[in-house]
Amino acid sequence: MPIQFPGAAAAPRIRVLIVDDSTVMRTLLRTVVSTDPALEVADAVSNGLSALSALSLSRPDLVLLDVEMPVMDGLATLRQMRERAPQLPIIMCSALTQRGARVTIEALAGGASDYVAKPAGQASREAATQALAAELLPKIRALTARRAMPIASRRFPLFPQSVPPRPAPRSVVSAVPAAVVIGVSTGGPAALDIVLPALPAGFPLPVLIVQHMPELFTRQLAERLNGRCALRVQEAEEGMAVRGGNIYIARGNWHMKLIRPAVHGMAPTLHLDQAPPENHCRPAVDALFRSAANVYGGSVLAVMLTGMGHDGADGTRTLRNLGAMVISQDEATSAVWGMPGSVVQAGLADQVLPLPAIAGEIARLCVRTHSEATPLRESAV
Repeated sequence: MPIQFPGAAAAPRIRVLIVDDSTVMRTLLRTVVSTDPALEVADAVSNGLSALSALSLSRPDLVLLDVEMPVMDGLATLRQMRERAPQLPIIMCSALTQRGARVTIEALAGGASDYVAKPAGQASREAATQALAAELLPKIRALTARRAMPIASRRFPLFPQSVPPRPAPRSVVSAVPAAVVIGVSTGGPAALDIVLPALPAGFPLPVLIVQHMPELFTRQLAERLNGRCALRVQEAEEGMAVRGGNIYIARGNWHMKLIRPAVHGMAPTLHLDQAPPENHCRPAVDALFRSAANVYGGSVLAVMLTGMGHDGADGTRTLRNLGAMVISQDEATSAVWGMPGSVVQAGLADQVLPLPAIAGEIARLCVRTHSEATPLRESAV
């Protein structure tokens, strides 16, 4: 039974602005939003210029923004919206095409909060509505969770986040990491756009990343980051050797796992499979983290960045129990503090850092000698 706060008023409904040049898509989005009693449509407009006017007139709590539109396209509209409302959640609506994926990645790196794929191939309008609702509504709820809380809950939180739990004590502390593994989801492209380009050219370790995205999108993400980073960034391929100074991004719809080399001294390799989703995700962070534990033991630096849900928490526990160091992004700089928050609340994070500080700490931990790193780790627990 929910806790009742004396004098607490129910939270007002979340107001959603719909921006799409297609009448059919605007109607579909309006139908989806209307299925959730906590939401309401603030306005529905057909281009970016109208959206900017509606922004001040309708005062939405969240925007659903089409990628490709006449008059003013999604990227241009996003940039102007970010200037006027830096904290407003904006979800891009993208077609599952190569161009749609490329533009969406640019939008996500440029400040969009998340994206949804427009329905394609459904047998009926009802099926399209259900498919879109299943993907879109959880993202709206996650991105507006703080706004949707009753005032009394915001004033007197049951679980204050100002002081994160201290990490649980452990007896095993590993040596210098042999690899870095990163889990990320909602808000990930923008976060990776800050962390990865800040890693130095001489960074000695492989970096393996699971970002929750469809296959077409992960390829575009890897290509974009490769042009911005000192290290080589590539989408994972079956059998690829894992070498230091390279960044590997899991392919959408495929789990990425590390395989122990058959011959001592050889590099581990990557294995991609389509085993069942974990935590409703494929690729799953847990699948990568477990395989890293099998190959490297505790000689891993695990990093959990912004994301919805709790994928990666179990894998993080496995790594930390073997002695791995764990860094989690803080709540203030996360688009959604689901994945990093689950790690922190479980007492698994050795450090909780704002996003701009994470790359420097990764570099600092991974280039230290064994004699320097061990006292540092022991002081953190």
